[in-house]
Amino acid sequence: MGPLIKFIGAAVWICLVTLGAVFYSFKTPHPQADAASPPPLLGGLKYVKTNVITVPLFNKAASVEGYFLARLVYTADPKELKKLTVPVDSLITDQVYTYLYANPEIDYSKRDNLDLDAFRNGIRETVNSRIGQEMIHDVIVEQIDFLNRDETRDRAVRRRNEQADAAAATAPDSAEH
Repeated sequence: MGPLIKFIGAAVWICLVTLGAVFYSFKTPHPQADAASPPPLLGGLKYVKTNVITVPLFNKAASVEGYFLARLVYTADPKELKKLTVPVDSLITDQVYTYLYANPEIDYSKRDNLDLDAFRNGIRETVNSRIGQEMIHDVIVEQIDFLNRDETRDRAVRRRNEQADAAAATAPDSAEH
């Protein structure tokens, strides 16, 4: 019976040590997780791309001078976005139009004339002020282009010529069959 008593003693000892470890782990204080929000570029925010925003720009003679094209990405808290009744994309598009028409002194054909920081911050601040809280945390420019009237006209002519050439190339083939 000697080895059986040693086995039972070892089993009781293992149970007591395990219970003691569990009791100790529940009684010792644990550091509390910080309730601070995660940094804005590391998580917690939703990154949303806008569609391409196309704004026609007019000269003093009221004819189209060119088109300002922009695709923006904004960061916002997804829970707050769900509370809005107006889509944020519509507000941002409105602010892009407002910014461009409120600053007629900007020559968009010269890239150094457009202050991107002022553009991004202006859009963010005005959208947040219209909403009444800081919902948009950052506006990121994904694409900005300016196409003047001549470039768009040249593209339209080229596209028509290519379509006519394609139609002419397929017309003889279909006549032979």
